[in-house]
Amino acid sequence: MTERKQIVKKAKKIVVKIGSQLLEKAGDIDIEFIENLSNQINHLKNREFLIVSSGAILAGIKKLKLKRKPQTISEKQAVSAVGQAYLMQIYDKIFSKNNLNVGQVLLTLEGLRDRKRYNYARQTLEKLLELDVIPIINENDTVAVEEIVFGDNDFLAAHVSVLVDADLLIILSTAGGVYTGDPLKEKAKLIPHITDIEQALAYAKSTKSKYGSGGMRSKLEAAKIATSHGIPVIIAPKKENILQDILENQKEIGTFIHPQIEKKVSSKKSWLALLSYARGRIIVDKGAEKALKSGKSLLPAGVKTVEGIFSKKDVVAILNEEEELIGKGIVNYNYKELKKIAGKKTKEIESILGKKAQEVIHRDNLVIFS
Repeated sequence: MTERKQIVKKAKKIVVKIGSQLLEKAGDIDIEFIENLSNQINHLKNREFLIVSSGAILAGIKKLKLKRKPQTISEKQAVSAVGQAYLMQIYDKIFSKNNLNVGQVLLTLEGLRDRKRYNYARQTLEKLLELDVIPIINENDTVAVEEIVFGDNDFLAAHVSVLVDADLLIILSTAGGVYTGDPLKEKAKLIPHITDIEQALAYAKSTKSKYGSGGMRSKLEAAKIATSHGIPVIIAPKKENILQDILENQKEIGTFIHPQIEKKVSSKKSWLALLSYARGRIIVDKGAEKALKSGKSLLPAGVKTVEGIFSKKDVVAILNEEEELIGKGIVNYNYKELKKIAGKKTKEIESILGKKAQEVIHRDNLVIFS
């Protein structure tokens, strides 16, 4: 049995990403596609599904009978507000025919950057699955602005996959997979397996659809996030019974992107690496850099310079002597305390600060970039 078949067979928790272009048919919402999706999920009862669905703006355009896509942020937010309600109404009505319950979850990048809100989002999604509810997830376009958006729902789907520790991410695409060129213009061939995403990016285009914001390049960049956390990705076409063909019939459709690591990263370290905002910088010496890369905690003796204003339990960036970013972590001291003890030995700390010494950053609260 191939690695793909083994992974797909074992996959229980699956994130399915559906783009705006897939939801559109003849200038309206593709009801038949959503009905088929509902029927498939109802059939695949031994799996858990989370759906990351674009289409709020498309749905808003159709509901309001607009002749063009909104241009300004306020227009997009207003149309999205109408579209979100309309789209969820469609999902609820269709999925209810199979006695499937759905729940709407709206996320923002800004929200997930906060550790508490990140955990609340994860707990909410887990509880919905416990209650046998299928989360329908979208970016909260009604409040998001350009500076704090995921970019498109390919990235949102990748972050959701990491958030819930998914076994598989399936990105449904009009292209149906990654090709060696534009399949509509060239004699391009489908790439069935990808182990090196950087190499595959050379083939990818960044074209955007009429209603969407991404392209194949964004799908591969998003896949990097998921696969770097041990989550495999399949980019597959929009076709009838596609989920059943992939998951049940074991058909090797589309492009399978192999996970880059075998062991999944903890939720805390995923958040640190992908979403956390560093409020300061710590520059460490070569000895500390070597120790950190071997899995050790950061001690005061290894700190050379402290920059920025931060409190205890804030996230800081860790840089080497060449000022290259090597990691991020949650500090056990505020910036004033850390400046006083930088470069000092552990046994000196208590006399300087008047309290028991501890690691600057414990290895459990630390992520080092390879």
